[in-house]
Amino acid sequence: MSSHKTSAPPLLFHLYRGVTALLAPFAFRKVAGKLAEHGVTPTRQRERLGYASQARPRPRAHDGSPAPLLWFHGASVGESLAALSLIDKLSPRLPGAEFLLTSGTASSAEMMAKRMPGNCHHQFAPLDAAAPVRRFLNHWQPDAALFVESELWPVTLNATKRSGARLALVNARLSDRSIARWKSKATTAAFVMRQFDVLLSQNPQMGQSLIALGADPEAVYPSGNLKAGSAPLPVDNAVLGAMRTDLGSRPVWVASSTHRGEEEAIIAAHKSLLKQFPDLCLLLAPRHPERAEEVTLLTQSAGLSVARRSTGQPLEKDTNVYLADTLGEVGTWYALSPIVFVGGSLAPIGGHNPFEVAQAGAAVITGPGYFNFAETYPPLISSGGAVEISDSDSLAEAVQNWLQDTAALTSARSAVRSVVEAQAAALDGVVDLLIDTLSLAPALKDN
Repeated sequence: MSSHKTSAPPLLFHLYRGVTALLAPFAFRKVAGKLAEHGVTPTRQRERLGYASQARPRPRAHDGSPAPLLWFHGASVGESLAALSLIDKLSPRLPGAEFLLTSGTASSAEMMAKRMPGNCHHQFAPLDAAAPVRRFLNHWQPDAALFVESELWPVTLNATKRSGARLALVNARLSDRSIARWKSKATTAAFVMRQFDVLLSQNPQMGQSLIALGADPEAVYPSGNLKAGSAPLPVDNAVLGAMRTDLGSRPVWVASSTHRGEEEAIIAAHKSLLKQFPDLCLLLAPRHPERAEEVTLLTQSAGLSVARRSTGQPLEKDTNVYLADTLGEVGTWYALSPIVFVGGSLAPIGGHNPFEVAQAGAAVITGPGYFNFAETYPPLISSGGAVEISDSDSLAEAVQNWLQDTAALTSARSAVRSVVEAQAAALDGVVDLLIDTLSLAPALKDN
């Protein structure tokens, strides 16, 4: 276990702290407006200024002894789900512990409200400025703070460290651009990295990047991707049954989390597949449903018929493409089809989460641009559970192969599930490491 000490704050940190303090009212106006657009109440908007909307729980174990309050921060839905996977594993190991989960988006708050356990509380994260962070920490007084993936907020990290809490960076994943930006501010980067007592990277390469930025090598551990341990996405069985009735005996494949620049190849692949499988249905779920009109026009201009879910258009026998332009239903679509193309991989986006597909029992197709999941896709591909394609022709070929060869599809579905189960099992070691390095048993201080 590392016992490093943090150095004195560099000049750039002091400048940043001063500037964020001045800009906080303007930043709040902007983020509060975004939350208001999604129906978030003024009271909850003020959580971004550090004003809590809930009382702090007083965690106690069954014998009445103090238990820890653990704070997890994940910027948006994906990070919050990764945090939940850790909370689910930590909870039985820490009787009586309570968990605070913060995020920045309305969609993540909505998702957490549906999926959080009873000992977990959601707040919007304070802005990275002195006053909001001070209010937040004075109220919640976390024993430990775990930051998920890629957001490094210097004021928040330093203030949390000074409060006596121990800090972890988990599922660490910084973009190449972010790494380059931090390297250009080497002294400040090292100061920020040294706030953490432990840093868990998604792969060894990212671990080396963290060390290069100034993290203590003794505090850095590769942990795999925590999203492997996430609970399966929820399935609406009523919707699933209705879709199966509408489809009847028609085969179906799913293209999920697609981005601009990808739908053209997907639609072209589907049009090609229709020559051999005339009753094949494509369920197309764009990453951003607000692009539905654009995707509808692309589909129609290719000469294919389309039905939009958001407008209640029915899935008819002659519907070529069913456009699932809604939020929160992806788990149902994965349960509907044994073949799923995961988007963000034909365009230079970095790919999206294949674990949710695997947990639903479907085989995976991906483009080459899955660099955000560099530790995940190679074992899936080598196991036969996933196939990498490069364009519309190879996409059509991959779907065709699995539609024609049911034994190969069954084998692929089994392989992808096995790989994910093995990665999820490895997370037990991560839990042991966090409990040790964050001194979670017993609690750090008397609550």
